[in-house]
Amino acid sequence: MTEPMALVTGAPGWLGTRLVRTMAEGLPDVPAFAQGSPRPIRVLVLPGQDATALEKIAGDVRIVRGDLTDARSLEPFFDGAAGATVFHSAGVIHPTHGVKQFYDVNVTGVRHLLAAARGAKVRRFVHVSSNSPLGCNPRPDHTFDESSPYNPYMNYGNSKKLAEDAVNEAGARGDLETVLIRPPWFYGPDQPERQTRFFRMIKEGQAPIIGSGANRRSMAYVDNICQGLRLCETVAAAAGRTYWIADRRPYTLNEVVDTIESVLEKDFGLPVAHKRRRLPNFVSEIAWLADKTIQGLGFYQQEIHVLSEMNKTIACDISRAQTELGYEPRVDLAEGMRRSVRWMIDQGIAI
Repeated sequence: MTEPMALVTGAPGWLGTRLVRTMAEGLPDVPAFAQGSPRPIRVLVLPGQDATALEKIAGDVRIVRGDLTDARSLEPFFDGAAGATVFHSAGVIHPTHGVKQFYDVNVTGVRHLLAAARGAKVRRFVHVSSNSPLGCNPRPDHTFDESSPYNPYMNYGNSKKLAEDAVNEAGARGDLETVLIRPPWFYGPDQPERQTRFFRMIKEGQAPIIGSGANRRSMAYVDNICQGLRLCETVAAAAGRTYWIADRRPYTLNEVVDTIESVLEKDFGLPVAHKRRRLPNFVSEIAWLADKTIQGLGFYQQEIHVLSEMNKTIACDISRAQTELGYEPRVDLAEGMRRSVRWMIDQGIAI
């Protein structure tokens, strides 16, 4: 059976690029998807964005220029796309033009995309959400599942919650199959500069640990997410469902930093400072208040926002995805970090 056309948003961003690469060239860790597919892959890229990395991917990959905030610009992306699958991974996490950008892209943009998908008679729409619509776990020992209530974290979380509402409403109409996934903090090849900066901070002994560092964080290696996305397309019963897609278990923040240090030093022979910037819990609480104030004025400051989350537990349970999709994350934290560092070295990126 010939696979349907894939329509991918979010490239040349991190996850979108990786998804296109693993569809076209294969996902070696997962036998069902180990071989690259000859299926046509159409990728929505903003006008003016550098698509060089996408152009180098082997396979039937076609770049279409368009903007989620401009509904008419999406017409070429959906031309002749009846029966296709949309993988919507585009979104604004750290806006460069203030809080309004969250809603323009993450909410209005997804509504434009859903309307165009219905008009083109697309079969299934797989939407990449986030942990942020659920916020932070109410207790250190708590773990989110798909029945956990919404409690959006700041404007990003609210925008992604509104996007989930739009996707679920579209699916309920019955003319478009929809599936939601919620990946948490992810890592792996094709990473952006902000993730590389995190590695450098750890190497240089500047990684901030707020409080004890025992707070748990679910993380997801990018190829694990790609496996989840592919399963959301192929498993018929996934229509109308929501899934947490992450590594097998959460990690403490101390474990994350310790693992990266070990990989840098033992696997790649890089000198590591073995230090932390240890700060009391109230630093994150002050950052939270500052973040809320700044965003309330319509602005956004990335470093303050990230600092506000550093002492929080954000942990999820992947049992539903394992049971219903057959999802099995094949790459754990240590191996994923090895591949991340190898990718940086192969790209000539200084760590």
